[in-house]
Amino acid sequence: MTVTKRRLSGFTVALAVVGLLLLFVSVPALGPAIRAARADGVSGVFTAKQLRCVQHPGHESCVWAGDFASGDGRVLRRDVELYGSDRNVLAAGQTAEAVDTGRESRVYGPDGSGEWMFTTLLALAGLTVLIVAARRVRRSRD
Repeated sequence: MTVTKRRLSGFTVALAVVGLLLLFVSVPALGPAIRAARADGVSGVFTAKQLRCVQHPGHESCVWAGDFASGDGRVLRRDVELYGSDRNVLAAGQTAEAVDTGRESRVYGPDGSGEWMFTTLLALAGLTVLIVAARRVRRSRD
């Protein structure tokens, strides 16, 4: 009986790389996304300073940037964005309750955020792509 091994296809390698990249991006963000969803962090006040907007075809996306100060005065972060804020939420100089979950460039409202859903879906997509690539490798060896 002659055993013929098929070579690993470039498509399978590309699948594995894409799956790994998706996991590389999403897995480290799962913890912070869950903390943000639960608004688990240091409570304080966000002071709006600047509205930052990006134009997309037929759509504008804006977020307020400013300073965050914790309620006890121990934490002061400058030039952070208030996640989920847009043009109509605040005005320059206006304050809002916020929670610092440890993210480098943003703070969240007291109700948390729903970004955990996207991060979880991204991780599941990466895992699914890796499983498909692994099955292709197994079939090529049989």
